[in-house]
Formats: sequence, structure tokens, C-alpha cells
Amino acid sequence: MRLPTILEGTHVAAAFPPLTHVALTVRDLAVSVPWYEKLLGLRPVLDEDTDPDFHHTVYLIGGTLLGLHQHATPAPVENFSEYRVGLDHIAFGCANRAELEAWAAKLDELGIAHGGIKDATYGSGVSFRDPDGIALEFFAPPGT
Repeated sequence: MRLPTILEGTHVAAAFPPLTHVALTVRDLAVSVPWYEKLLGLRPVLDEDTDPDFHHTVYLIGGTLLGLHQHATPAPVENFSEYRVGLDHIAFGCANRAELEAWAAKLDELGIAHGGIKDATYGSGVSFRDPDGIALEFFAPPGT
């Protein structure tokens, strides 16, 4: 089955570098690190202060690094919003619908609220939020 692509009719530079990491600023690493460790089932590959006012904890997911950053400057009081310019959400890829369903069940097991599986022509996903309200998703391509 041929999957539809949003890139049809466009030219993509074959030499464009791959995505290596995503870094999220969190309010409190003491809250976020255990939450992400339970979700990911991973321990950090890096956990360090990089200067006097910055600490990061980093996980390796496949070939991509996911970093959690905490700055000495307090985060603004407002909650994360995908409607503000910047990050909308991060999606973790599932190979098929069965894997997506398994992750939805894992979220239930962990007590993480989610919106259930939503189907669209471009694929299916289950959306949820981290302790700071950052939008996350598990996503599977259509017809799998």
C-alpha cells in the first residue's frame, strides 16, 4: 500500500541532515525526570550541569536524543500552549495500530491521561501531556 505524503510534488534535498535531538525546557527536573523515565522505560545517557545556571538530562531514543532542560531563571508562570509560536508537539512513532494500542494501554497503566486513539487519513495517534503540559503523541501511519 502506498502511503500518502505531504511532500508529493515538492523537491526534498537528499543531503539535508537528520534530526539529532529535541530539547524541552521543564519547570522542575525532580518531577519531569521520574515521569519521563517511567514513560520511556529508559535511564538518562547524560545528566549534568553544563554551566552554573543550566542542567540537562538526556535520553537516547533510537538514534535521537531527547533532552530535558532546567534553567536557573524560573520559567514563566503560564502553562505550555501549542498555540504559542514554537513547539506544537512531539510525536513518537509506532510501527502499526497494534503498537499504538499497546502504548495507549501503557499510558492507562501509568495513570497518564490521554485523549484516546484518534484516526485521520494521514494516520492514527493518541495525545497526552507531560507534567508541564507539553503536548506529546504516539503516532502510527494509516492502514497498518
